[in-house]
Amino acid sequence: MHRRDFLAASAAALTLAGAARPPRLLPAPALMQLKGRIRHSVCRWCYGGIELDALCQAVAAMGIESVEILDEPEWAVAKKHGLTCAVANGPGSIPDGWNRLEHHDALVRRSEELLPAIAAAGLPSMIVFSGNRAGQPDEEGQRQCITGLRRIAPLAEKLGVNVLLELLNSKVDHPDYQFDRMRYGVGVVEGVGSPRVKILYDIYHAQIMEGDVIRTIREHAALIGHYHTGGVPGRHEIDGTQELNYAAICRAIAETGYTGFVAQEFVPTRDPLTSLREAIAICDV
Repeated sequence: MHRRDFLAASAAALTLAGAARPPRLLPAPALMQLKGRIRHSVCRWCYGGIELDALCQAVAAMGIESVEILDEPEWAVAKKHGLTCAVANGPGSIPDGWNRLEHHDALVRRSEELLPAIAAAGLPSMIVFSGNRAGQPDEEGQRQCITGLRRIAPLAEKLGVNVLLELLNSKVDHPDYQFDRMRYGVGVVEGVGSPRVKILYDIYHAQIMEGDVIRTIREHAALIGHYHTGGVPGRHEIDGTQELNYAAICRAIAETGYTGFVAQEFVPTRDPLTSLREAIAICDV
């Protein structure tokens, strides 16, 4: 399942939440002894087969701090288990984002609703997307993103919430997505010029499009506000079955002085919580 498909399904499921039976919680795994150089998070959509309450219980028991990519009604579930939501769902969608002037008014209105709610809940960030190219030159897409994001940057600054523009690959998972190379996002973030508008550097997507991950992290550390993982190829476990050295990548992240979260965003092929535990051990450098 792709993230966009899970989000659509979960949005529909939320309307039935009041009629749902209480979730069956899972046996708590042993608490992991984490080193503290990396703050760990988990993307909820990768674990769609586990009820959110049960997932939060298991994540908290491992010593992980966050379950992310949640809608507003779900934030309280994470909080109940002592977790934050490191990245809340923001306005718009992956294909329909900030690179089109005709989307701006609706995106700004929704941002003006979400940002205060995110700040009131004590959450650090919300996610946004460039949108698809649909024949638009990259330079024009950057200009439109800058124009739109400048409209919400002052509110984000006032409230202390980061707005994270995500890099996604257009080769495998999201055909035609415009922010598919780092130079695009760098141009947008530098153009907006706000300390609260940053890049969500998805390592899985970046590896597919251009690689050069560690050098990119070091060069653009000041512009990156969040990281996602995923094994390449396939977006599965981040262990020795795939090509990226996540221990080395996370050491490079820690060496930049980064104090935000690194979120696991791989789709497990084995027991999901065992795979998650193994991934946290790899990244806990």
